[in-house]
Amino acid sequence: MPTPSDPQPAGNSRLQAVMKYSGLAFQMLAIIGGSAWLGYWLDGKFNTGPWLTIVLLLLGVFAAVFQVIRSLTKESL
Repeated sequence: MPTPSDPQPAGNSRLQAVMKYSGLAFQMLAIIGGSAWLGYWLDGKFNTGPWLTIVLLLLGVFAAVFQVIRSLTKESL
């Protein structure tokens, strides 16, 4: 049984980093895609042209970037 002072194998930590960053990428994709879809749906419902899509897409991008920054700074503390 490994003791807490034993370092983890390099392959395990590399896999954990890949999983962490790919998870962040999927979160960004879900936030931006969901906000774009919602804006598109609302534009169709209220006949507002592309304006709600543009606004919600920009809000989604800002929310996704904020989420990534928050996640990365939280883990580095």
